[in-house]
Amino acid sequence: MSMSATLYNTAILRLAAAVPLAGRLDDPQASVTRVSPVCGSKVTADVDLDSDGRVARFAHDVRACALGQASAALLAAGVIGAKPDDVATARDALAAYLRGDAATPGAWPGLDVFDLARPHKARHGSILLAFQAAADAAGHAAASMVPMTAVRR
Repeated sequence: MSMSATLYNTAILRLAAAVPLAGRLDDPQASVTRVSPVCGSKVTADVDLDSDGRVARFAHDVRACALGQASAALLAAGVIGAKPDDVATARDALAAYLRGDAATPGAWPGLDVFDLARPHKARHGSILLAFQAAADAAGHAAASMVPMTAVRR
C-alpha cells in the first residue's frame, strides 16, 4: 500500500470533505493566520470569546491538504464552548502524539485518526496548523479581554 493510500484513508477523506465552521467572522476579537513552511498549507482562525472566556464564535479559512482539512474538521467539531487553554492543550497533546512522545493524542475527540501519519514528519505541520491557529487566536482573544474587576464605575 502506498503512503498516500495509507494516509489519505476513508476516515481522513470524509472529515476533509465537510469542514464545519468554514469561512470568516465579521469583526472577531482575534484572528491568526498560520502557514506551514513545509507544504504551504494555510489556516486563518477567527475567535470570539464569551464573558466566561469560552469560545462563543469561531470560523476558519482552511487551505490545506486532506490531512490539514481533516484536522480542521475535528477542531471545529469541538471548539465552541472550549476555553483557550483547552485548545492549547489539544494542540500540545496532538504535537506530542505525532512526534511519538505520547501514546495517545489527548482528550480532544477523533485525533487518533492521525495514527498512520505519525511516521511521516513532513505531514505533521499540516495536521497541527488548525490547532495552532485556533490556540493562538483564542489566546489573543483572552489576553484582550478586560477583567471585570478592572472596570471602574
